Amino acid sequence: MEKNDYILPLYNRLDISFIKGKKSILYDENGKDYIDFASGVGVNSLGYANKKIVKTIKEQTKKVVHTSNIYRIKSQEKCAKKIVELSTYNMQCFFCNSGAEANESAIKLARKYGNTAFETPKYKIITIKNSFHGRTIATLKATAQEDKHKYFAPYPDGFIYANDINDAISMIDDTTVGVMLELILGEGGIFMQDILEVQKLEKVLKEKKLLLIIDEVQTGVYRSGNFLISQYFGINPEIVTLAKGLASGIPIGVMMTSLKDIFSFGDHGSTFGGNHLSTTVCNKVLDILEKYSNSGKLSENIKYFNSCLQYFVETYPNIFLQKNGFGFMQGLVIKDEIDLNDIINLALKNGVLILKSGKNIIRFLPPIIISKSEITQGFQRFEDTILSL
Repeated sequence: MEKNDYILPLYNRLDISFIKGKKSILYDENGKDYIDFASGVGVNSLGYANKKIVKTIKEQTKKVVHTSNIYRIKSQEKCAKKIVELSTYNMQCFFCNSGAEANESAIKLARKYGNTAFETPKYKIITIKNSFHGRTIATLKATAQEDKHKYFAPYPDGFIYANDINDAISMIDDTTVGVMLELILGEGGIFMQDILEVQKLEKVLKEKKLLLIIDEVQTGVYRSGNFLISQYFGINPEIVTLAKGLASGIPIGVMMTSLKDIFSFGDHGSTFGGNHLSTTVCNKVLDILEKYSNSGKLSENIKYFNSCLQYFVETYPNIFLQKNGFGFMQGLVIKDEIDLNDIINLALKNGVLILKSGKNIIRFLPPIIISKSEITQGFQRFEDTILSL
């Protein structure tokens, strides 16, 4: 793609521009259609041009978009109640604008807890190899991928990297305040943690009154089939972070926690976080997704999506080693000698959008409401891509 004189070259963009979308299909400037198995990297949970969301945005912008958290925001209060009820956890919410900000909030809360709840202060947070928690200085350091840490030091102290869950348990010491964990590694290979190991970690942390912090920025908001994948794991974390799919494209992030008496006035904040527009849209998105999930269509389509991915593993063993992940967050592991970028570019030409994770994994993050016919069409185009390698 040509260099743009006015935009910093931070993204290796594909040379395509989309001008409109409908349901789980995008259209470029030439009118060509693309089945979307990427959903804006897991953001567009309702796909595109959802009539109810369009109406909600239009009506709210006629009233008020933003007033700041100096004043009560009724839609934010309603949204917090909705998120807590869907989570089934006894928690309170802090609203911000992104997953990185939600994780920053979690780190600050954990630090204050560690410095106030114990005689000897605790501050270390253990994260897992190949995790990804954000691009701010603190969340980048929490990200256990050394190659992402170049050039930006010095970093805040207190982040320790474990190879896996059992390694994390062995690393807990007198200065540890908690473990921050993705239950499925998003950028790190769509690797799903073992349920029993996570439950073991939770037990150890609770015995020591330490924190289990679950990063659900990518796994949350029905991507696993449940509202939170934490529910599938049968755990009760002290902190959960959310973002991507909450408002189907409107920027929003949430840090929710059972630690209701740690933060006090002025400890943290966000100018834009939880404003009228973002939380009104979030309320509508959650209403739609809750009804969709309760109808049984979500679980039915996830099952079908899963069978399609399994078909590729069984039919093309010379290309795919296995499939990883869960629900609508899955990956196909390709053999190292096959160029991942070639597959992504060929798929684009064939009218299907896919993502990469790590060095050899094709990542699939379709809209939550993707239909069976769209899934079928998308995988037909994907198979055309594979046959053209």
